[in-house]
Amino acid sequence: MQRRSLSLLFLAWLMLPAWPLSAQQFEVVDQYQIHYSAVSTSFLSEDVAKTYGIQRHPAMALLNVSVLEELEDGSSQPVTASVDGRVGGLAGDDATPLTFRSLRIDDTPSQVAVFRIREDEPMRFDLRVRFDRNAEPAEVSFIQRFYIDH
Repeated sequence: MQRRSLSLLFLAWLMLPAWPLSAQQFEVVDQYQIHYSAVSTSFLSEDVAKTYGIQRHPAMALLNVSVLEELEDGSSQPVTASVDGRVGGLAGDDATPLTFRSLRIDDTPSQVAVFRIREDEPMRFDLRVRFDRNAEPAEVSFIQRFYIDH
């Protein structure tokens, strides 16, 4: 039981939108914060990977996207959002679709996708995040370089 709690705590920590080591990767659209982070799946414990059906491999990474709504009192609350997107090289002509699925830890919904890392090559992510069904999706793009631990 304690091992499972520690594994869930680690995954929750990984998924925290305000994780300080993620360099605060987020964009603000109106009163919404779109947080995103991508890390190697080898950082996940075996228990966490098994619990959430995530393949652990040095050449695979996990992209997490979550949305917070900024409230008038200065606090924020998690918002359910849908995400679709692509990942590829800088030119974007070789981009492949990302397959997102919902993941919920306590009351925090996230969208996660697993993808193959291109070692020591900048990878471009182009995402469309829909947090309001009455509005056009927000477009978020970022570039990240990954290294495979051999």
